[in-house]
Amino acid sequence: MTQLPAEGRRGPAPEWPLPPLPSDDEGLSVILQEREAGLWADLWETPQAVAWERMRWTRTVARYVRFEVQAETGDLKAGAEARLLEDRLGLSPQAMLRLRWEVAADEVGEQRQERTVQARKSARQRLKVVDSDAVAGS
Repeated sequence: MTQLPAEGRRGPAPEWPLPPLPSDDEGLSVILQEREAGLWADLWETPQAVAWERMRWTRTVARYVRFEVQAETGDLKAGAEARLLEDRLGLSPQAMLRLRWEVAADEVGEQRQERTVQARKSARQRLKVVDSDAVAGS
């Protein structure tokens, strides 16, 4: 299994490799480009992005982003393409298994979380039962 870092890929997203979508509606074109930019940045922060970068899948990820954004507007063909690429890019648990990818355990993060939970005991949990005879005998 290929271990992917739980904290995801560090650093800025690669430069967007595709040309802008042609559109008759300038306003819609701007909205779609903004949505592409947001999804692009989000995806490059995931653990899977470490593998994509190693394999130089930048354009494939960009095509996925483009199809996903088009699918969000109701384009069924784009939705089908996005689902296919989602599978190839390891963006679902089943796809990750097929690619033999797993997110490495974040042991430091887990320990930090355990300490935080332990530190958050309520006032009631912090109270102790005291034996009244022991107190009287003091």
